[in-house]
Amino acid sequence: MPYWGWIVIGLAAAILAAVVLGVRAGRPRRLRNAFAPQKPHEQLGLRQISEGARNGYLERWRSTQERFADDPHVATMEADRLVLDVMRERGYPVDGLDRFAADISVDYPELVGSYRSAHEVAVRQSMGDATTDDLRRAMRHYRALFDELLETDSAERLVR
Repeated sequence: MPYWGWIVIGLAAAILAAVVLGVRAGRPRRLRNAFAPQKPHEQLGLRQISEGARNGYLERWRSTQERFADDPHVATMEADRLVLDVMRERGYPVDGLDRFAADISVDYPELVGSYRSAHEVAVRQSMGDATTDDLRRAMRHYRALFDELLETDSAERLVR
């Protein structure tokens, strides 16, 4: 093989190695950007809810839950708004569902799927495409997240 052939093969191998290493080096950064919350959890500035506000939210939930028997569609939409109101007061950014889910997943990973399911039912319901059983499941999901956000203990849940 001529001398220049070895040079071409060497250059091709060097270029291929640089491409492979460049792709591998960028992969963790791309994954981190794709899956990490937009704001680190410790920077969210989460806060406790005052006792007065907490009692107000509990009263709103009771009213929403009672409304479910007569108008499950309205009650489900109210539950969605109520959970978002509690999130907002606690300091969670609620400007988009994906960011919202990423932010709450740090504290409540098991409830993120529940919130997404419940919110999806609320959206389907607004288009007239959800059954009463769907709405009932959504209400259970909203209640679980609501209790976690208000840090309601199990004894209080039994009383209500």
